[in-house]
Amino acid sequence: MAGRRAGGVSARLALYWAPEVGDPLHTAASRWLGRDTETGATYPQSPLPGVDIAEITAEAGNYGFHATLKPPFHLATSYAAAREAAAQLAARTAPFALPPLRVTDLRGFLALTESEPCPALQAFADDCVRALDAHRAPPTEAEIARRNPDRMNERQRGFLARWGYPYVFEEWFFHLTLSRRLTAEEKAIVLPAAEAAVGEAAARPRIVRELCLFTQPQRGVPFLLAERLPLAG
Repeated sequence: MAGRRAGGVSARLALYWAPEVGDPLHTAASRWLGRDTETGATYPQSPLPGVDIAEITAEAGNYGFHATLKPPFHLATSYAAAREAAAQLAARTAPFALPPLRVTDLRGFLALTESEPCPALQAFADDCVRALDAHRAPPTEAEIARRNPDRMNERQRGFLARWGYPYVFEEWFFHLTLSRRLTAEEKAIVLPAAEAAVGEAAARPRIVRELCLFTQPQRGVPFLLAERLPLAG
């Protein structure tokens, strides 16, 4: 994977948490979104009355079922160098318990969020942001403009300038996206369907044992899970 941009387009790397392959949540969420980021396989989605479930989940499906730890970035170095930094981070991080997850209306989107605060999870995300930052190419002016910094608070704008993303550290929140923003009418249909599809699996206890590297060859192309790095601290 090339580290430098070519013609304004290049691969992006992201550090995510995703459920393990053997976790029932992996299968349930893949079928809800219609796509498995581990294999690239697609699945037929169960139809819902009055809504287009494929359209509602399209963007979430392209990014893959995940929780962001360090958001997608263009590489300033190489995949090998960034992967080594991620492996070192994983090696010094101890596995930890993740609180049960639940389907939540998150500012109009549906997402899975933790049922209670998890300091170890916050620390893990913070470490991911810092540990890989030397490998992150700065965003272009166009990329910054797309984020509408005028709508951000002062701290978010500062994080965007320093870390290339506004929602890190104190502004970060753990979530696994299940839909685009919904109207009230759509939510009345989609929320109970999402709870039925993934709620039981999400509520099971689990241990975070892996750091996942996701890659995107170029913008608009679906992300794929490139590697699962075991936590060994």
